[in-house]
Amino acid sequence: MAQGFSLKDQLFNAEKVRYLAGLFGAAAAGFDADLFEQQVMERLPELELKQRIAWIADCLGGQLSGPLQDIGPVLLAALPPPLDPDRTDDDFGDFIFAPLGDLIVLRGLETPDLSLDLIEETTQRFSMEWAIRPFLNRWPERVLARMQRWTTHPSYHVRRLVSEGSRPRLPWGQSVDLDISVPLPLLDALQGDRTRYVTRSVANHLNDISKKDPDLVMDRLEQWRAQGTQSRAELKWMTQHALRGLVKAGNAGALAMLGYDADADIEVLRFDVPDRVAVGDMLPLAVALHSETGARALIDYVFWRRKANGDLTAKVFKLKQIELPAGKVADVTKSHRLKGDATTFRLYPGQHRVELQINGRVRAEATFELKAQ
Repeated sequence: MAQGFSLKDQLFNAEKVRYLAGLFGAAAAGFDADLFEQQVMERLPELELKQRIAWIADCLGGQLSGPLQDIGPVLLAALPPPLDPDRTDDDFGDFIFAPLGDLIVLRGLETPDLSLDLIEETTQRFSMEWAIRPFLNRWPERVLARMQRWTTHPSYHVRRLVSEGSRPRLPWGQSVDLDISVPLPLLDALQGDRTRYVTRSVANHLNDISKKDPDLVMDRLEQWRAQGTQSRAELKWMTQHALRGLVKAGNAGALAMLGYDADADIEVLRFDVPDRVAVGDMLPLAVALHSETGARALIDYVFWRRKANGDLTAKVFKLKQIELPAGKVADVTKSHRLKGDATTFRLYPGQHRVELQINGRVRAEATFELKAQ
């Protein structure tokens, strides 16, 4: 990502606000598009991304009076045409419509049927995965029944909302009070979907569940394999994506399901890491592996980063998937950049550690001294 890039400014800016103002100006008699644009832009630059969504919703609500029954027709009239139905992936929609979800929640939490109708339409312009979660908590049986019907909706955006909106650990999303097993019948209905946008959400949902109940996830994947309603290639991809957290954690069952034996005949002949590296430089890793009988190897490395208090915290990184030929040596190399300008963490000088993890098991480790820039 280029230095100085601002996601919040790319998603919410004067041009986007003007576009939304024009839509509502054309849809609602008496809506003052210029005033709306002026009000939004007075505070927008000082706000973070989620705050911008809430602020735009507040400004919309200031000109749209009454309960959802009154403003619902205006919301529908302001919507542009649905997203391209012929695409199959990477079509999240335009973030400028996210405030409509906030407004639906604010005005419609006690009128769930109407709200769900509006969410069904709006999610075909921008995903309403955050907006539906308050309704799922307030009206779980009613929302789950609607979601079950949505699993066969002609729009893949609505079908994806079923899985994404009910995820246990949705990023930025309100937590849901459901037991993690409750949405599984919905995933059963969606796992055979022919759209990657939907199956990716199903896999992400399973990955969330795996953090609490790994066996539940692996059992479900095995059931889907036996049913054969999804293509073998797509289910293989879904399985890999759903088990990625368990694989990083070295879960033996997940690794076995993907064809990796934690006890495979693999010998680490070399794991080279330099003794000293400076912040901002590249950390080269050199690995040499040997298997007398041949083996599949899923190679990761665990980087133990020193925190300000001196403690170490670990993060797993992918290195390579490889078929080790019987009796031959395989060399694997990678360079890891020791970022001095990361936005989510800071590197501190001192001794650090790197572990070589193969098929979920740590097979070697090395330490190095990290110097200041």
